[in-house]
Amino acid sequence: AAVSWYDEFQRLYDTIPCVEVQALKEHSDQVLHLSFSHSGCLFASCSKDCTVKVWSNELDISLQHSSNMRPYNWSYTQFSQFNSDDSLLLVSGVFVGPHNSSSGEIAVISMENFTLLSRVRNKPYDVFGCWLNETNLISGNLHRIGRITSCSVLWLNNAFQGIESENVNVVKRLFKIQNLNASTIRTVMVADCSRYDSPDLLLDYEEQLAASSTCPVFDLGSDSEEEEAKPKQPPEPAVQELPDAGGVPAEDGLQQFFGDIMGGHMRPAMTDTELETKVAELFVRNRTKPPEPNLLPTESSSKTKYLIFTTGCLTYSPHQIGIKRILPHQMTTAGPVLGEERRSDEFFDSLDHVIDIHGHIIGMGLSPDHRYLYVNSRAWPRDCVISDPMQPPPIAEEIDLHVFDLKTMKEVKRALRAHRAYTPNEECFFIFLDVSRDFVA
Repeated sequence: AAVSWYDEFQRLYDTIPCVEVQALKEHSDQVLHLSFSHSGCLFASCSKDCTVKVWSNELDISLQHSSNMRPYNWSYTQFSQFNSDDSLLLVSGVFVGPHNSSSGEIAVISMENFTLLSRVRNKPYDVFGCWLNETNLISGNLHRIGRITSCSVLWLNNAFQGIESENVNVVKRLFKIQNLNASTIRTVMVADCSRYDSPDLLLDYEEQLAASSTCPVFDLGSDSEEEEAKPKQPPEPAVQELPDAGGVPAEDGLQQFFGDIMGGHMRPAMTDTELETKVAELFVRNRTKPPEPNLLPTESSSKTKYLIFTTGCLTYSPHQIGIKRILPHQMTTAGPVLGEERRSDEFFDSLDHVIDIHGHIIGMGLSPDHRYLYVNSRAWPRDCVISDPMQPPPIAEEIDLHVFDLKTMKEVKRALRAHRAYTPNEECFFIFLDVSRDFVA
């Protein structure tokens, strides 16, 4: 907006935050996350010292409160988020449970008197959790189905669980999603579309499905000679498939598939891993609700929200962004608790949209208007083939910052590069990023 180089120099000099005014040393171990209240008056910090601290963000920053989560068997606090009116703080941490280190827990703390209002289990812990509205938060659970197949369930929880009457639901199942090839759902966040123009997320769902070449579609109904002769393609995540009119129904396909195995007609022989994935795909194809028709938001339904999370279809490392529309009746814990309204043959929910990053996603953040999704990733080699889900491709040292327009679901500018990282594949973890009107940190 500057009209001269001098104005521009002044703007850069005055507005880049580069002067340290205070060092806060109350944490006794590594600080993992900071979150600001919407008013900007408070911020919260999480740390490996297993405390969450709330600070008042004045000229002279002061500590308002510190909660030690060790008495609840937490090993550390990792993430926090204020609800929209800044009355409650969601705190996410890693929970040391019996036999299983991958469990997490979410606590809700009142900002009025700093009391602990409720705690809900969150598995795996890198789901993190998030607010859906002022009083309801989203958590996750994971159920193993096979060695590399699992099912992620996303739950809606009431923040005031201990106080509500016994006649009121305090939890409700939101979505149940099949995971293939050791992938899981992580890093959930909610985009509120009422903050920007009416989005057209599902307008081109079928065209985008047809155009997505990174995960070629498996024709699960056919077991012809031509298919056997072709090199094995990476499987398409079953949740992305639309029900097709023609072809063999999945039930018959499953029977035929097992018949071919028993009769020794499957060549070349499949590994146990490939077999499990193929069976899971065939099974889930007949057990998944199709995407909801005609979900385009209208002027009257501007309260649309999207649940956004990382997922995958080829390996355990998160390489896709899943997007699921949350309907108005799903935004409250009232009503049926465990999806009793659903037909018994529809076990799983489909995703409304999938963005493939072709690399390991290590961070996500929304712009203040929730229109743009910023994604940090470390790319895979261009033509890599994944044959073992437990051996993802090597990741680049360069960290790319992608920007997606959630109105069009397209990348809006070329990826930006500034950081490098040297952490190897198996230790690569999440790095938070935050977006303001003028800066990305």
